[in-house]
Order: sequence, then C-alpha cells, then structure tokens
Amino acid sequence: MVRTKIKSALSASQPGETIKVCGWVRTRRDSKSGFSFVELNDGSCMANLQIVIDQNVSDYESTIKDVTTGASITVSGKVNESPGQKQRVELHAESFQLYGTADSESYPLQKKRHSFEFLRDIAHLRPRTNTFGAITRVRNEVAAAIHRFFQTREFLYIQTPIITTSDCEGAGEMFQVTTLNLEHLAQIQTKIDFSQDFFGKPASLTVSGQLEAEIFATSVGECYTFGPTFRAENSNTSRHLAEFWMVEPEMPFYDLNDNMALAESFVRTVIGDVLENCSEDMEFFNQRIDKTTLETLRNITENEFIRVPYTEAIEIVKSSGKKFDFPIDWGSDMQSEHERFLTEEHFKQPVIVYNYPRTIKPFYMRCNDDDKTVCAMDVLVPGVGEIIGGSQREERYDVLIDRMKEGKLNPDDYWWYTDLRKYGTVPHSGFGLGFERLIQLITSMTNIRDCIPFPRTPKNAEF
Repeated sequence: MVRTKIKSALSASQPGETIKVCGWVRTRRDSKSGFSFVELNDGSCMANLQIVIDQNVSDYESTIKDVTTGASITVSGKVNESPGQKQRVELHAESFQLYGTADSESYPLQKKRHSFEFLRDIAHLRPRTNTFGAITRVRNEVAAAIHRFFQTREFLYIQTPIITTSDCEGAGEMFQVTTLNLEHLAQIQTKIDFSQDFFGKPASLTVSGQLEAEIFATSVGECYTFGPTFRAENSNTSRHLAEFWMVEPEMPFYDLNDNMALAESFVRTVIGDVLENCSEDMEFFNQRIDKTTLETLRNITENEFIRVPYTEAIEIVKSSGKKFDFPIDWGSDMQSEHERFLTEEHFKQPVIVYNYPRTIKPFYMRCNDDDKTVCAMDVLVPGVGEIIGGSQREERYDVLIDRMKEGKLNPDDYWWYTDLRKYGTVPHSGFGLGFERLIQLITSMTNIRDCIPFPRTPKNAEF
C-alpha cells in the first residue's frame, strides 16, 4: 500500500477509504475502554492526524506503552468521519508498527512551549516543533517561488563558485580556504608562501556570486544565482549569519529603473505565492509569532513601492524630529532604524531608495554624472528594513579601473572582470537578496538564526 501524506489524508481522504500513514507521535492518551488516541505528524502540514488504536489490533498490549511522544510509527487503517470539531477525519488503525522508540524521560520535546534559544541547542530535533516545521515548509515554498519567478521570465539558473580568489565587496571579511599546515604556520613568523597552497594563491569562501554571474549575463542573457555565501564578520546580532543563501540576478541591457522594477515585482510575487500556498502556516505565524504578520505582507503585495532618491530620504529622516540611536547625515549609510522609520512611520509602505553616495558603495556600481553618487538602490520593507540591495553596474572600462584603485583593489587581480568591459560591454544591472532575511520578513521571526536549518555564527558551528 502506498503511503499517504498526512496533509493529503486530512484534506482529501474519504470515509471508508483504507490508507497507510507514517510519522512521529506528538501525543498519546489512553482510554479506560481499551483503546488509545495517537496524534501523528509527518511534517507535511501543521495539523496532526488522530489515530484510534484499539486493543483488538495486533500487538496492542505489548507495544502501545512504547508509543510515546517522539516515537516513529506506521499505521494502516480505515478513514472515518471525526466526531471532533478540529478535523474532518480520523484514522481507525487495523495494524501498526513501531519503528523507533523515544525515551519519555530524556526526549527534550515535550508538550509545552520551548524557548527559541533552547531549540537552537537541539537543532537536530527542532524541525519537529510546530514553529520550525512551518518555517521549513515556508522556506521550501519561497525557494520554489524564486525559481518560478525567474524561470517563467526565461532567466538561466547559473551555479557560481563557492571558493573564490576575488573579494566582490572589498570588505575583506572572508573565510580563508587553505590546505597549508596551520599548526606549522603558527610556529613560524615569516610571510606565508601561498604558492605552496592548493590553489597557488590566497583563496576564500565567496561573499557573492555576482561577479561570475556578470560573465554569463553578458554572454547568454538574463541569469540568476541562488546559493550559499559567507561572511567572516564577528557579529552576534539577530540579523547576521556567517553562512547564508543569496539570490542574485544579473540582467544585460537593464538600467537602474529596469532593475528597480524587477526587484519590486520579485518581492511582491514571491510573497504572494507564499500567502497563497502556505496559508495554514502563515496563519500560525500571524497568531503565534506576530499578529501583524499578514497585515505587513499584504501591505507589501498590495502597494506599489515608493521610489525616493537617497538625498531626499536623508532629509526626511533628519527633519522627522525623531531621536535615533545612530545619527544620520548625507554620506553615511542608513541603519535599520532609519530604514524602518521610512517604511513603517513616514511612508507606511515599501520604499526603494536609490542614487547613494559613491564613497559608501562598492567599486562595481555605475557612477552618475554628478560624480558624487552611484546607480545603487535598496529595497526597504516594513518589519525588516533593507531586503534587497542592487545597482546598475559600471560598464565603462576606464571608470571601473579608477573605481578599483579608489577602493585599493588591484585591477590585475580582476583581469577577467575588466575584460568584460573591453569586449562588447553593455549596460547591465543586478541585485542581491538574502534568502534568510526574506524568510525572517515572511515569518516575523525576530532572530535570523531561526530562519536557517543550522545557523553558523561566531563560536558556533554545531550540527
């Protein structure tokens, strides 16, 4: 008999139908009349399927005592209408098999609410909770929606390197990759000879796939990357991870306005898909995590994004009369509190800020004619602040070389990147979206460490 997912059993199975389900026990309660009610969940949905197992089922007496919270079982039986109001049907067992027991005294997930801090310490078990089961299903839907968005627009999915010898952002906060004997190196004080290393030069884990994606964008057209990226930033905030996933489309012949339009459509479409396809999980987040979750997301999907130049945005923040923890002036980067003021208090809807000062943006962003700003844009949304950062790329060879030198980068190290400006250069644009930041927005989880299965943060690489 083919296994039926509990989600399908609850929504589509008809009374009288015989099905088989498998999963993990949430609770068991016994009746004095000689049967047990088992709540079973397989992760396919939020709801549990109630299983009725009576004493006439084979091995009931010898096995039922081990069917405790956390145990895994498979059950075959007949679907009946449920007398309760919480679900349409229940399953009356004709046979069941216990696969794995779970010691009731040591199993850490009992029927009570656990703190998210505690659950991070047992990340191998937290997907069995309602919250993290819902996050996992939403994360899956967001990933699928991202691919649908680009594939239906004929973008090509490009897999860019995880190991790189280029620093896209010029920040220097990168994890080094080496096969050199670190214990031996620690004992000597001489300069490291990287010619003896695996790649023959310093190599790191990438912070972005953008530069490589530009190669394909200027060869085969619109494309996107979707993969892991890394920052060795020693930050323990609720918004930072050392390992996270990035979505980075690159588009030839797109200017900044085209880029902003695509970014807006992308955010609204992906969130709309989640609201439509994960309604049960989203209702859970709205009830249990933040009662404004659905309101915030509908604000994003139902309103056009306001576009504001950086200079105007700074003036709005400065003249607000509101006291901020971080002072703001022209030439400084906006902090989360400034971004959220714009979206949540001033405009009360999503905002795209564009044309940032060149001194605070990376070398690859196109310089405007005023020689003070670049064609950069940030998409800001209520609840989070910045969700997307992007720009029109600098397609002029001489200007790009000058910008690299401004950032103290050696153009010779980026010879292949500058070649793209020598051989058939075109205007092109792109943006980057932190996948976990988007999950944090959609679920209203306050800590980004709860938006990825196994968070990597300073002093923490467990699991």
